[in-house]
Amino acid sequence: MELPPALRQAVDQALHGVALADLKRAADILSRRYRGEVRDGRLHLSDRLAAQAYLATRLPATYAAIRASLAAISEVRPDFAPKTLLDVGAGPGSVLWAARDCWESLDEATLVETSDAIRKIGAGLSAHAAPTRISWVPGDVETGLPALPRAEIVTLAYVLDELPPPLIGRVTDQLWALTSDTLVIVEPGTPAGWQRILQVRERLVAAGAFLVAPCPHQADCPIVSPDWCHFSRRVARSRLHRLAKNAEVPWEDEKYIFIAASRTPGERPAARVLAPPQTASGTVRLKLCRQDGSATERLVSKREGAAFKAARRLDWGDATWQDLG
Repeated sequence: MELPPALRQAVDQALHGVALADLKRAADILSRRYRGEVRDGRLHLSDRLAAQAYLATRLPATYAAIRASLAAISEVRPDFAPKTLLDVGAGPGSVLWAARDCWESLDEATLVETSDAIRKIGAGLSAHAAPTRISWVPGDVETGLPALPRAEIVTLAYVLDELPPPLIGRVTDQLWALTSDTLVIVEPGTPAGWQRILQVRERLVAAGAFLVAPCPHQADCPIVSPDWCHFSRRVARSRLHRLAKNAEVPWEDEKYIFIAASRTPGERPAARVLAPPQTASGTVRLKLCRQDGSATERLVSKREGAAFKAARRLDWGDATWQDLG
């Protein structure tokens, strides 16, 4: 997956003239903080250089994870056409661009971001996201959000990992209260990220929300630690991205996990694929989370005809609408 052309051009403009050596140092610090899920009271994006490093090295991956999460919602609810978006912890506007790419209906967006540096950069990028009306609002999800409008789709992406764990319940409740239709929360696809999503999931189900994706059911999560639920998206690296990270491979895989819950139930798929399918001669082995609340492995053989053809087309994270038995 690549950034939309308008966003890619805007990013190139924002990074024009930035010294590569400075960008490399900032990118390295940023990368280590994300990998270590550092939570020390300092935001990842505390100054302009860090924000520029984010544009070069993290924006493509977070955009890809968010866009894939929104696509899963669109698949389950093809008639959903939100006009209003509220994104909390917006960073440089990754969710805005992903939502605009997913839903042409989007007309108005409120983006909440505490960092002045990243808010200014994000505002510059979002000027290219017309015709959506966009408002950038200063606000800190940890210390308390300002008065905000309700929206049809409310999002929180890559933010919970920066918050003290006891705040997750309170933040979930606040966001759900601001949601007139669908709430989406995206986290890194680590065991810790999955545990945070599980807390959100439990809270939303207790509040009466309908789980839209990725879960095909409302039952307790059937995955048992040390296993964990997550997905992956392959991301194209630009030349500057490779230089900033001293990378040679022209792509990277972004691991992520998300939860989408709505006040409107969607159609439930028969199952979702929880791992890369293992294909051998005449067989496909699938790890599935099923509509009945179970998680199982299913070996589909060529002798099964239609089921085998369907299984061969499936990939990690896909929903299957056919009951594979």
